[in-house]
Amino acid sequence: MQIQDLPYPDPGVPDARSGPRFLWWLWRNQLGGQLKSLAWGLLHFVSVSALPFCVGLAVQAAVDRSGSRLALTGGLLVLCGAGLAVGDTFLHRAAVTNWITAAARVQQLLARKAAHLGSALTRRVAAGEVVSVSTGDVEKIGWFVEAVSRFTAAAVTVVIVGVGLVVYQPALGVIVAVGLPVVALAVLPLLPRATRRADVQREKAGRATELASDTVAGLRVLRGIGGEELFLDRYRRASQEVRHAAVRSARMWSLISAVQVLLPGLLLIAVVWRGIDLAREGRIGVGELVTVYSAVMILSYPLRHFEEIAMAYSFSRPSAKRAARVLSLERSTATDGTREADVPDGDLYDPATGLLAPAGRFTAVVCGDPDAAGRLAERLGGHASEPDRSVLLGGVPLDELPLDSARTAVLVQDKDPVLLSGTLRELLDVPSSGAVRAADALAAAQCEDVLDALVQGSLEAADPMDARITERGRSLSGGQRQRLALARSLIADPEVLVLDEPTSAVDSHTEARIADGLRRLRSGRTTVVFTSSPLLLDRADQVALVHEGRVAAVGPHRELVDGEPRYRAVVTRETDAEPAAADGTLLDELQELEEIEESA
Repeated sequence: MQIQDLPYPDPGVPDARSGPRFLWWLWRNQLGGQLKSLAWGLLHFVSVSALPFCVGLAVQAAVDRSGSRLALTGGLLVLCGAGLAVGDTFLHRAAVTNWITAAARVQQLLARKAAHLGSALTRRVAAGEVVSVSTGDVEKIGWFVEAVSRFTAAAVTVVIVGVGLVVYQPALGVIVAVGLPVVALAVLPLLPRATRRADVQREKAGRATELASDTVAGLRVLRGIGGEELFLDRYRRASQEVRHAAVRSARMWSLISAVQVLLPGLLLIAVVWRGIDLAREGRIGVGELVTVYSAVMILSYPLRHFEEIAMAYSFSRPSAKRAARVLSLERSTATDGTREADVPDGDLYDPATGLLAPAGRFTAVVCGDPDAAGRLAERLGGHASEPDRSVLLGGVPLDELPLDSARTAVLVQDKDPVLLSGTLRELLDVPSSGAVRAADALAAAQCEDVLDALVQGSLEAADPMDARITERGRSLSGGQRQRLALARSLIADPEVLVLDEPTSAVDSHTEARIADGLRRLRSGRTTVVFTSSPLLLDRADQVALVHEGRVAAVGPHRELVDGEPRYRAVVTRETDAEPAAADGTLLDELQELEEIEESA
């Protein structure tokens, strides 16, 4: 797999039972790249480790005044240098490729899982944690996955050099062979504590990220109620906790680094001490002493990879655990379906509540509980959070359709739609039937002032379609975001469109024009709107009142206002203490509707 081939056609089905299993699955799924990295790593490390032997041979040839051996040694040095350069270049290339491809695979898996779960994802995992996993965590996971092959090459090289020294000069080689395992394994007792401190740091950093994400998302509301300083103080405390945890973790890793420097130094001192005695006794030559000394000194390079792999695993393990937790989430309903991938048409019926939305009609739904209304809207789109009787579209249960077909048939726009960053043209470039033009959808959603605001806020774009929208549309007001989201849904032109409070943030006059545009543009299509606005309700073909989880009444808006007290209580905000004012409220409401219709 090459970087230019990304993204993967199919990232595969991950083993998300635990963090280590997920890391092992990632490593196995890029085995070819790992073997390349291992091969180039062996060439690089062996070439580096062969240099001391060449230097020793050169010194001994100079002592013996042997020109032929000195020339041969020079040729070996050139060969080792070429191997070092080629191995280092292609090892770096293979390592970076493995890192990026592993991270890209994880990001694809997370994106696929987010699309698979839909709105259920943020109900089961905090949005900040999803952001943390898909940004910083994927880098740490990729780091460990690619570091395994480099560590393996370094470990094999250490074994080769140790065996070579025992064969080359047994008196000193035995000391090196005994000391190398001690040097390599001395940090193992420190790793559990370092890992725990790294876990604490990652946990606190994740909480701080979640807090920052939630604060930024709700900053407009916080400013409205004067609560931004409270949340900023919370984030300051959280960031200080992250700093303290990072310092404690860094102290442990600095101790591990010190051990990795100290023990090889002690081993080198022991080799030199013993080598000098042997040289004085005439048991080894000067070249042999230089060879062993240089080999031990240069072994500190591959030995550093023991520390790196320990650090990489300690940092990637909690990241992999979080990623596996997200990837292990499943929908409460199946996604493959048992029917063919055909998009049905007909009436939309929910057996749980008895709600019936006739095909090609504009149906409004009034529900006194906003949360219950949101859950019902999701059910109508086949996004039920709990297994239950499926919603029927044309008599076909949505749960029996493949997920893609169900989402093509029914589009649900919730009460807090998200606008992705990019140009307006990119925002409106959604899968659609092609029957609704962008200009018509924007006009129906009353987005003229939004287009003007986008052009004014952009220094380069003269065409509103080329104007950029900031992340989540934060530069726009709530009503402007709501209208752009409505235009996007209208462009999609699904068989059934379900809107949850699509005009809650706009004024009455704009709402009246949106109601007319929505009815006109969705003519002949099934539209279900959850609202308590009289302006929308008066333009619906029928209105259904949902009370305590069941449809309690169905009819035109004005008839329900006159004859259904529960409906009137929701729409006109009438309380039990105000029954005498009901007639006056109704008259005022009807008069307001007439005035708005005339002005619109």
